[in-house]
Amino acid sequence: MAEDALFTGIDIGSSFVRIAVGQRLPSSEKDRMHVIGAAEVVSEGINRGTINSIEDAVSSVSACIEKVERMTGTPIQSAWVSISGSNVTLLESKGVVAVAKSDGEIREDDVDRVVGAAETVATPVNYEILHVIPKSFTVDSQKGIKDPIGMNGLRLEVDAQIIQGLTSHIKNLSKCVYRTGITMEHPVLGVLATADVCTTSRQKELGVAVINIGGSSTTMVVFEQGDILHMASIPLGSDHITSDIAIGLRTTIDIAERVKLQFAEASSANIGRSEQINLRELGAGDDELVGRKYVCEIVQARTEEIMERVEKELKKIGRAGMLPAGIVLTGGGAKLSGLVELTKNKLRLPASLGYPLGVTSITDRVNDLAFTTAIGLVQWGMHEVPEGTKKRRGVNVGKQMEAVGAQFKKLFGGFGR
Repeated sequence: MAEDALFTGIDIGSSFVRIAVGQRLPSSEKDRMHVIGAAEVVSEGINRGTINSIEDAVSSVSACIEKVERMTGTPIQSAWVSISGSNVTLLESKGVVAVAKSDGEIREDDVDRVVGAAETVATPVNYEILHVIPKSFTVDSQKGIKDPIGMNGLRLEVDAQIIQGLTSHIKNLSKCVYRTGITMEHPVLGVLATADVCTTSRQKELGVAVINIGGSSTTMVVFEQGDILHMASIPLGSDHITSDIAIGLRTTIDIAERVKLQFAEASSANIGRSEQINLRELGAGDDELVGRKYVCEIVQARTEEIMERVEKELKKIGRAGMLPAGIVLTGGGAKLSGLVELTKNKLRLPASLGYPLGVTSITDRVNDLAFTTAIGLVQWGMHEVPEGTKKRRGVNVGKQMEAVGAQFKKLFGGFGR
């Protein structure tokens, strides 16, 4: 493939910065995306998805960029970047326009105008629009239309969903990425990119909840009839499990993390009381035996708490135990052994792990649940840029790129890279 077909996704999380680089495959192939590189580094300067130190965050992102550039042999010039946190809101909006052409045929320009009309909703102070997602269109009195282009009518309406993010958070994220020498194509709500790559259109139509368990938080999005029904951010994640183990065993965070990765399970039911863990083998100074069942009881308590919070969110929308396509678990925290079974029992729904669908790769990272969001951002970029559009390593060429560059220079010209 030519160099001009590369797309990059950067997932800036509280625990790790993860980057994936991919390209389109020929349209004759079933698997449309090929990931050619993926890397991760421990993140600093980021807490609960929010940047609290620009310098530290820039260093983490730069280190990850260097790793993935060495892997792919190609410099990264632009990327789609994830945004997350509790300061992202979802609201409904409606737009109405008159069909422009005298013959009454609805064209793409009409759709763009009606979606633009939906964007004029009054946003809260210090918030700005991230995504405008059309749910359905109405042509005159015909409701529930998914694609009105080519139809005839005089009046076109759209019911849309507006996803908004805190302006200061978005600007800090832009500044962080820009100072690494990369242009941020667009901030993307992380859980949407994740759902885009690990669920099918049929699952979204039937009703499915995607739960991304990160380090400091768990984000979820519920789909039904192909539309977003609910979004939520729960301030509990896999780091809380590690902290619980550290407190319960009176040991360090590093040793607790190793205990979690090597011995923990989401349920203690099948663990024998005779099973022991020697913390010295994991880095402790002296021999110290702890019961594996005790460790799993600690993990189970926190994991059940996360699932109880998820069920509480489902009850808000009347979908507790009522999603035919069930729960899709993804993110680094979803790698915990036994989590799928615990989720089935607690939420009374089908559950599975959400690996990226329709993706090929030369790296095993594509099968790492922690990289689902980064890979989803790559796919998001591919959908956003139509096939055949002239690109150079993920950067639009021409006046649009010049305008973006000028805007960033104006905003951040006083900062060094």
